[in-house]
Amino acid sequence: MYLLIILNAICLILESFKVLRVQYATFFQMIEEFSIVIFTLEFITRIIIAEKKNEKGWNSYVFSGYGILDLLSILPFYLPLIFPFDLRMLRVLRLLRLVRIFKLGRYSKSFKTINLILREAKPELLITAFIALVLVMLSSTLIFYAENEAQPDKFSSIIEAFWWSLGTLTTVGVADVYPVTPLGKFLSALIGVIGIGFVALPTGIISSALIDKVKEDKKDCIDCPNCGIK
Repeated sequence: MYLLIILNAICLILESFKVLRVQYATFFQMIEEFSIVIFTLEFITRIIIAEKKNEKGWNSYVFSGYGILDLLSILPFYLPLIFPFDLRMLRVLRLLRLVRIFKLGRYSKSFKTINLILREAKPELLITAFIALVLVMLSSTLIFYAENEAQPDKFSSIIEAFWWSLGTLTTVGVADVYPVTPLGKFLSALIGVIGIGFVALPTGIISSALIDKVKEDKKDCIDCPNCGIK
């Protein structure tokens, strides 16, 4: 299953090349149909197992994170067979095949560890997200009043200033929009410095949780009574 998911990801990338998509259309279609059969059987099997072993029945799986992920991975194939879609909608449905990559989380210990860490750090990350939202709104408002008169076309409203604020706070920058007034330049420098901490904060939270998890796993290891190796 692990290799099949990776193969699907590779095929999705290769299909973006028009020459390969046309020349190997039959091969890509065979891979798609084979994958759909396997993923559908997996989905049905997990529903049956959940119905038999879980008190909540099949709902416990279908409405879980992995259940929704499994469903989304096969829907792009079945929906066009049931409902008539135009070309644009079909392209959107084909993009849904990207969710198959996330199925790797079920078969990889590393993905499971990251998922566990994100759950444990959820309160801290939510607070960080709230602080980030406040910073974006505050910086957008300040830069709007500082630059609106000098550049009414680029800073026409606080909403328009959001793009600049996000680029500055994340230290990415926005090449086509920049302050020209002294106050605007000062705010830009100040927000840029704050942005360094803004980016580092969630990184530090996740890194700290990861280190704690690694230490916890090491404590759970048992020394071999014969050789002393864990």
